[in-house]
Amino acid sequence: MKRILITGAGGSPSTNFVRSLRLAPEPFDLVGTDADEFLLMRAETDSRYLVPLASDPAYLDVLNDILDEEGVDLVHAQNDTEVRFLSEHRDDVHARTFLPSRETVRICQDKFLSYECWRAAGLMVPETVVVHTESDLQSALASFGGQMWLRDSTGAGGRGALPVHDLDTARSWLDLRQGWGSYTASELLEPQTITWMSIWHHGELILAQGRKRLYWELSKVAQSGVTGATGAAVTVADHQVDEIARAAVLAVDPEPDALFGVDLTYDRNGIPNPTEINIGRFFTTHLFFTELGINMPYVFVKLACGEPLPEIPQKLNPAAPGMVWIRGMDFEPVLVPMSDIEAHRDALTRRRQKLRA
Repeated sequence: MKRILITGAGGSPSTNFVRSLRLAPEPFDLVGTDADEFLLMRAETDSRYLVPLASDPAYLDVLNDILDEEGVDLVHAQNDTEVRFLSEHRDDVHARTFLPSRETVRICQDKFLSYECWRAAGLMVPETVVVHTESDLQSALASFGGQMWLRDSTGAGGRGALPVHDLDTARSWLDLRQGWGSYTASELLEPQTITWMSIWHHGELILAQGRKRLYWELSKVAQSGVTGATGAAVTVADHQVDEIARAAVLAVDPEPDALFGVDLTYDRNGIPNPTEINIGRFFTTHLFFTELGINMPYVFVKLACGEPLPEIPQKLNPAAPGMVWIRGMDFEPVLVPMSDIEAHRDALTRRRQKLRA
């Protein structure tokens, strides 16, 4: 039985990875680590270990000691910090990893470097600049028509992101976030976003699935309206998205390996623009696809371990389109066809018409 260690095991992204493997057609022995002693207690792995933060000099020694003690075959991270650490130290980790190249991880974890790759490849991307000075800020605001999107060039979950419509707000936000020189300003696109999750091996696309975000969970408590936590999403099969997302991956790495989650935002012309790649990990709600019969973590593990892959019905968008995954704090996720939601909308419309009559 393969033994897999999942870091950040008490967090939602890792928990959905664990749950997906529990639904695989073969058993796995799952080991969990977490640097938070409270979140560790939530881990659904077979064993659990507290570790230091990845920034702690002892992290690698502690991790390797656990890997040796447990006889781990594969280690996988579901957060950017530990993805970056495992990528940089892959030759010193006492277990197999399955990651893109070091340089690819570095590029994808820097949103401005990713932007430069996409622009050089001729992809449609929102014009973006790094803000070093107030002069940069003024020029960007004027160039982008009096409104723009500020965000940290690193990090996930919409960290530090804010739409701004005036210079004072923009300046105050950068002061508050100490973001001068590390934040970017870009064109403010439409609110509609879509994600394309993909698995690659030696430059070959193994499996990819699109899903459109319908709303952000807890968006009302976020200044930007973006929390990084999807509240509801629907499966899609869109040829245009497939082609643009594939091109975005190949622009940063002509021989991609492992996991590339491409986030795209639609512009005013209805063209999806790549805005970032979540590299080396699945997006948080990937259990969505597993429940639809597309167990991407299982495919990932089999590929990482050099074992025969399960049957994949088709490489691009094998999940049934129009299926909606709805989630929220303290609720079990709900999976329903979009037609059920539309039926309730239609029923309300008919009731309103009846009452008006």
